[in-house]
Amino acid sequence: MQAVQVKVINPKIIEDAAFSLPTRATDGSAGIDLRACIDEPLTIKAGETHLIGTGLAVYIQDPNYAGMILPRSGLGHKHGIVLGNLVGLIDADYQGELMVSIWNRSNDDFVLNPAERMAQYIVVPVARPEFSVVTEFSDESERGAGGFGHSGRQ
Repeated sequence: MQAVQVKVINPKIIEDAAFSLPTRATDGSAGIDLRACIDEPLTIKAGETHLIGTGLAVYIQDPNYAGMILPRSGLGHKHGIVLGNLVGLIDADYQGELMVSIWNRSNDDFVLNPAERMAQYIVVPVARPEFSVVTEFSDESERGAGGFGHSGRQ
């Protein structure tokens, strides 16, 4: 994979020490933290959803890869802060600002502070198969057409 291009949309990413360019927290980290690029603390009331900018645009370019925005497990477990769309899929040809839909699924208000880590971004490979329309599948799997709850607890 070639390098992924990162464009600073909001100058505060460079000017404000609380912000930082995308980096991994540790060598073993799969993703990078996305920070709230907001000017002042934002109260997200219980049940509300807000679209928050990151101040960054990421251009993958290679259609064999895509970006994914995922929730931070600590925010979800401890505070009920998850993504409004559960997972964000960023196509390789998207060049706009990364925006994060933050949903407060808890019963308590949550204050999101400027530069606070709110989500994480990973790059994943994308299979690009060709599809063949058939009247019957070439063989029958063990599962067949068994649906919801077919292989375990209902």
